[in-house]
Amino acid sequence: MKIYFAASIRGGRNDVEIYKELINYLKNDHQVLTEHIGDYNLSIQGQNQLKDSFIRNRDIDWLKQSDIVIAEATNPSLGVGYELAMAERLNKPVIVLHRSNGTQLSAMIAGTEYFTKIFEYQTVEEAEKILGKELKRS
Repeated sequence: MKIYFAASIRGGRNDVEIYKELINYLKNDHQVLTEHIGDYNLSIQGQNQLKDSFIRNRDIDWLKQSDIVIAEATNPSLGVGYELAMAERLNKPVIVLHRSNGTQLSAMIAGTEYFTKIFEYQTVEEAEKILGKELKRS
């Protein structure tokens, strides 16, 4: 299965360790098209050696190629919101993970009827269990 993993880059990299762990978990059985999200060297400037239009078009191509979109949405990110809207437009299955650490998931995500698989979690292990269970259903 080809997975498009969405998470914050320019919106903040505080959770890069979580992204890395989740991507590594997913890579055991699947292809993660956006593996770079878990790269510690990727800063909030993003891939600043690349033009924004190149990044956008590449990511849209990856979204189109993907079988499912998994979004870690704890850290608010305009890019992740855009990717989720595009996933809806492309009719891709979506799993949204949100760590219940005092932040609220955007109403634009939580209030969209298309996103039926929104899961709160506390630990990476808990998120991995959610993903394992949900990916078996897909």
